[in-house]
Amino acid sequence: MESLLSTWSTPTVSVFLGVLVGAMFGALAQRSQFCLRAATVEFWRGQIGSKFAIWLFTFATTLLIVQAMINSGFLETSHIRQLATTGSLSGAVVGGLLFGVGMVMARGCASRLLVLSATGNQRALIAGLIVTVSAQASLRGGLSPLRESISQWWLVDAAHRNLAAMLPAHSGTVLAVMMLIGAVVLARRSGTSKWLALGAIGVGASVALGWAATQWHASWSFDVVPIKSVSFTGPSADTLMGLINEPHFVPSFDVGIVLGVFAGSFFAALIAGEFKLQAFTESTGLTRYIVGAVLMGFGGMLAGGCAVGAGITGGSVMAITAWVALLFMWLAAGVTDALLDRPKSAEAATPPVGDPAPAH
Repeated sequence: MESLLSTWSTPTVSVFLGVLVGAMFGALAQRSQFCLRAATVEFWRGQIGSKFAIWLFTFATTLLIVQAMINSGFLETSHIRQLATTGSLSGAVVGGLLFGVGMVMARGCASRLLVLSATGNQRALIAGLIVTVSAQASLRGGLSPLRESISQWWLVDAAHRNLAAMLPAHSGTVLAVMMLIGAVVLARRSGTSKWLALGAIGVGASVALGWAATQWHASWSFDVVPIKSVSFTGPSADTLMGLINEPHFVPSFDVGIVLGVFAGSFFAALIAGEFKLQAFTESTGLTRYIVGAVLMGFGGMLAGGCAVGAGITGGSVMAITAWVALLFMWLAAGVTDALLDRPKSAEAATPPVGDPAPAH
């Protein structure tokens, strides 16, 4: 395999690996219904069940496999951007807050919007496109000065960015095992299908595969190959801008991830008979999707990644900025749901005056 790939150019191999990892992620995310927003809503409403268990399976699987690769010496942390460069804790805090608000308003994080877009959900498609435009504006456009200013408030150097170095040896592995046990218990209590659980484990494995694939490619390529894994805000923006601005599409791992996720989710939905066109309606609204998507695009770039890129991919290598961003995504999502959606859910569950209460 290595000798075959060595005849291809570095960008070609990178996009091939990205498509492979992305297709696995997209197909399994679609089948397992993996979604951080759904998990946070379930958690903060005190109804912890299958959606939280699915997210826990994914995160724990990624953390366990990636920590095993690091401890074995296969994955070199010195070449990982989230650990080898200066990070922004202020960006993680503010970006995490904005992203958490945005994903509740848009009814899905960046990865979920891409997965749903491929199943015919036009609401997710429009919101996802707005996320990418907002992310691009935050990276190189009109919003970039504000992003850079906030990022400079509180910096952390590379020597203090690796959370694993501050904790006892193998703390990441121990935590991953504990989370897996918790996920199994929750899955059994909530009656979560074993296929959903296996799908969630597969989603986590696909993120770990991204780390392994890029490390493997970097180990024999004569060109510099960034060691990275699944992320969506930056890669989606780069993919969209490449389609708009470049006459010839430049292949890369990030572009492959976006294309692979879309293709994997599309075919998974098609095979399962779940592909269905869904448009905006009066009840779904439009404004909240637009506002939420803008907040996600800016927040994701500020936090150094989305719910997957920072929360799971960055969290699996124990980058402190990723864990901080994920924490504030959870907090902001809980507050936003309490203010926007929980009152409506309670009102819908309460029968009008004079009507009999629903039977239990």
